[in-house]
Amino acid sequence: MISLVQDFFVGLWTNVLSLPMTQLLLMFLPLVVISRWFKTTPTIWLALTFAGLMPVPVIAILLGDASNLFGPLLFFISVTGAVGLFALLQLLAYSTGWKRFQLQRLPFSIRIWAGILAAAGLAMSMLLIIAMVGNSLTMVAWLLVGLNLVIATVAAVDLASLPRAKHFTAERETSRIASLLKKQRVVLTITYKGPLTVHLTAKDDVPQQFQAAPEQFEADLEPRSRTTVHYEMEPTKRGSFSLDTVYLKVDSRLRFWKKMIKLPVSITISVYPDMKQLGEYALLARTNRLSLVGVRRTRKVGQDHDFERLRDYTRDDNYKHIDWRSTARRRRLTVREFQTSQSQRIIFMIDCGRMMTNEAEGISLLDHAFNAMLMLSYVALRQGDSVGTILFSDRVHKFVPPKAGASQMNHLLHASYDQFPNFVESRYDEAFMHLRTNCRKRSLVVLITNVIDEVNSHQVEQYLTTLVGRHLPLGVLLRDQRLFDAAETDKPYGSNLFRAAAAADILTWRHHVLTDMSHKGVLALDLFPEDLTANLVNQYLEIKARHLL
Repeated sequence: MISLVQDFFVGLWTNVLSLPMTQLLLMFLPLVVISRWFKTTPTIWLALTFAGLMPVPVIAILLGDASNLFGPLLFFISVTGAVGLFALLQLLAYSTGWKRFQLQRLPFSIRIWAGILAAAGLAMSMLLIIAMVGNSLTMVAWLLVGLNLVIATVAAVDLASLPRAKHFTAERETSRIASLLKKQRVVLTITYKGPLTVHLTAKDDVPQQFQAAPEQFEADLEPRSRTTVHYEMEPTKRGSFSLDTVYLKVDSRLRFWKKMIKLPVSITISVYPDMKQLGEYALLARTNRLSLVGVRRTRKVGQDHDFERLRDYTRDDNYKHIDWRSTARRRRLTVREFQTSQSQRIIFMIDCGRMMTNEAEGISLLDHAFNAMLMLSYVALRQGDSVGTILFSDRVHKFVPPKAGASQMNHLLHASYDQFPNFVESRYDEAFMHLRTNCRKRSLVVLITNVIDEVNSHQVEQYLTTLVGRHLPLGVLLRDQRLFDAAETDKPYGSNLFRAAAAADILTWRHHVLTDMSHKGVLALDLFPEDLTANLVNQYLEIKARHLL
């Protein structure tokens, strides 16, 4: 019976286990089984230790079939030598700072490469001893088995030191409203209730549309303690996003095992167009520094004669407007405030079609249009005007009727934050039909779009021209920086010459389109997306100053 069992294992070795790839798989099979069973991950140190001290040819020695060891030993010695030389090269490259020889795709540090080199040297030594000892093969095999049993015992004890998921809780503190491309602070509080000191790495469930800095944190937690970390995230896309989980990677006491723990912490963040620019504008307006954001001071026609009321003096008022007679009577500095035209209407028509899918400074042309719309709406609402919007592509997506008051900003925000550019042809006819049906009072109609062909430009010119007399149309065409770069190339030779000529032809055509609209009574702006906000506000202030509405 014993001989049958021995013959079975010898046959198994001869036909299956003697294959080099099978032996490589069997080296790490116990670690894989334990990891799946206990839901943990062995660190590279434990894997390297097993790989260095447990070459599978030992099995053949214990089975009494050491005659066929030359081929597997030669294979393992060559593989181990290659790994050792490569690890030595990487260790020298990382130690001396030779970035040319560093392997950048693997996130290994100098400590990891040193461990790989040590494991390769240990494995090489064991394999050479097995190849050279001769009659003492059995003793060497049992010595290696004993070493691995010790390592396995230490690894099992270290596995028991991993904390459980119930020992951790997490809290996340941040605003539920964010602005596009504006950094927002997030505070994570991690509480640990376990009995042993633990080292962990924490990472928040940041959506792909956000950029977080830093992305993860490392901390050592004492028993029954907590730690607080913070990071900044920057959304690169509008919409509603969920942060559901805080991920913890916990190390065992001897760093042989790692465990991934998921802590449910749900929160929904709504990303709106740039709202922080509104607060910056209000601050600069109070301190009379709007020139810092490109807004010019516009002299209002008839300002010195359209008296409205008297009010208390503030630090931002012009001293020329102080009413000294009223000041003497009231014994308090009093200034005259002049009236501007009130209750005028602004309607934004924003193209959400394929022409607005291009990007500038990391965001789409539509995002730039929304930022400019919100800024001008904020300025107009503060002056008592009514603001509305029509968002369209191949159909009308949203319509916000023009109204005055601070609450109108919320309606504009909710209408625009979940609208994205679509790869469809825009239907200007439906958008202007909707405008004609729902907006009969004279208004400043601001169409923000982009044109690159005669079909679209003809429609834009045609429908804006039909508004002249009934409304005050303002067409805003967004530029493509790549066209200007191609037309202004420094070396117009070869293919660059033809590219520059084509770009110059398109720019000349755009200039003719803008000129034709201006001659037909349409106000027109041709702007880079990043310059849209300030220039649009300046145009509005000029219209108010000249009483064009």
